Amino acid sequence: MFRRSVGRLLLGEELTGVAVPIARVLGIALTALGVACWPGPPRVGMLTYSAAVTLYLAYVGFAGGFRGTLLWPVVALHAILTALLTRAATSDQETKA
Repeated sequence: MFRRSVGRLLLGEELTGVAVPIARVLGIALTALGVACWPGPPRVGMLTYSAAVTLYLAYVGFAGGFRGTLLWPVVALHAILTALLTRAATSDQETKA
């Protein structure tokens, strides 16, 4: 089976260690940017990014073995931001109805 990683194809080297989670967060950011560029409010892209990064970083903290000093404060910050963006999106829908 022929399988190559993105790191090998782009940079000529394998992504190892901390490069893998960083690359995944950047992938989440690019996906959220695409969502924000769709017709509709850009807040949906911000909500997509914040929610996905919250879930991914929490997963990395529990299962990935990474234990940085700021990991859990960043997870908490993104969780709060996700809640605020969700509340803003639902209040916009209620005022339109």
